[in-house]
Amino acid sequence: MKFRSILAGAAALALLAMPAFAADYLGGAVKSTDIGGKMLLTDANGMVLYTFDKDTNGDGKSVCNGDCAVKWPPLMAEAGAAPEGDFTVVTRDDGSTMWAYKGWPLYYWYEDMAAGETKGDGVGGVWHVAVE
Repeated sequence: MKFRSILAGAAALALLAMPAFAADYLGGAVKSTDIGGKMLLTDANGMVLYTFDKDTNGDGKSVCNGDCAVKWPPLMAEAGAAPEGDFTVVTRDDGSTMWAYKGWPLYYWYEDMAAGETKGDGVGGVWHVAVE
C-alpha cells in the first residue's frame, strides 16, 4: 500500500508540473499554454512558438529563409492546409507553406530543447514568444 501511495503522489506532482493547456488549435497541432502566467502558443509537444518583427503582418510571406530558418525553423503546414480561425497559411521562398497566427508567421527557436523553454524570446530585439 505504501508503494501505491508513493506512486499516486508522484503522479499528482507530475501533473502539477506540466503546463496547463487552455485551448487546442489546428486539430491539436498548436496549443495555448499557460507558461509563467502568459498564454503562449506551443506545438502539440509544448515547444514554444515565436514571431519575427521583420515579417510584415498579414502579407502571407515569411522573410526568415535560408540561414535564418536554420536557427528559427518554421511551423510547417502540410500541402493543401487551409486557414482555420486566426491561423492562416504563409508561403515561403521555396514554395513550402507554414502557419501564421493573426497574420504573424510562427517559428521555433533551435536552442529551445524542452517544452516550455523560451530562450528565443527577445533575441536580437526582434523575436518574441507568440502570445494568444
